[in-house]
Amino acid sequence: MDSCRQEGRTVEEAIAKALDKLGISRQEAEIEVIKEGSSGLFGMIGGSNAEVEVKRVINPVKIGKDFLDRVLGVSKLEAEVAVDQDKTDEQQLAYNIISANELGLIIGHRGETLDALQYLTSLAVNRETEEYYRIIIDAEGYRERREETLRQLAEKMKRRAIETGRKVMLDPMPPHERRIIHLAVKDDSRVKSYSEGEEPFRKVMIETTGISPSDSGAEEQAAGTAETAEEARD
Repeated sequence: MDSCRQEGRTVEEAIAKALDKLGISRQEAEIEVIKEGSSGLFGMIGGSNAEVEVKRVINPVKIGKDFLDRVLGVSKLEAEVAVDQDKTDEQQLAYNIISANELGLIIGHRGETLDALQYLTSLAVNRETEEYYRIIIDAEGYRERREETLRQLAEKMKRRAIETGRKVMLDPMPPHERRIIHLAVKDDSRVKSYSEGEEPFRKVMIETTGISPSDSGAEEQAAGTAETAEEARD
């Protein structure tokens, strides 16, 4: 129920009843007074009730934070959820999970638990809102550290492909991590990257192109166009 029309002896009583029915606080409500009501003659004769309409105000930031708080609570993980105001805007909601002792459990192997929390929070928020919001969940800077690790991995695998002349296959990764690999190698005309397989086992492949840095810019542009198409698929 997102709205409620309610009567009461006074406006405040009607509002309180409506808020209780909706299970929300006054800060989460939009209130319209339909009728003020009156006490009537001597407070007894000809009186009428007040009537209000209360609507639930959808707050996507709060929906996401409340969902994460509930999940962490049920999981009995000692952690706090903070809204990252610098990264939150009209299209994107960002949260940072802080924990003194259980950060590893929250992040999971290569961020798998964090990714799952991000996916579930996206479902929880976007089923309640008309506009679509991108959800980003970090845990004390893990995302930036992981991105740097992936860039270093891309550089290492690129060099291996160039030195051996053989195709290099990376471990399966989620789409946003594959994209980091693609972007890390796309400016080197000596190699190309693409993805193979089906989710959740889709992998990045890196192989040489046979193009040297001194070759024509047209060839480099063609390789870059192919990479852009692959990134779009990922």
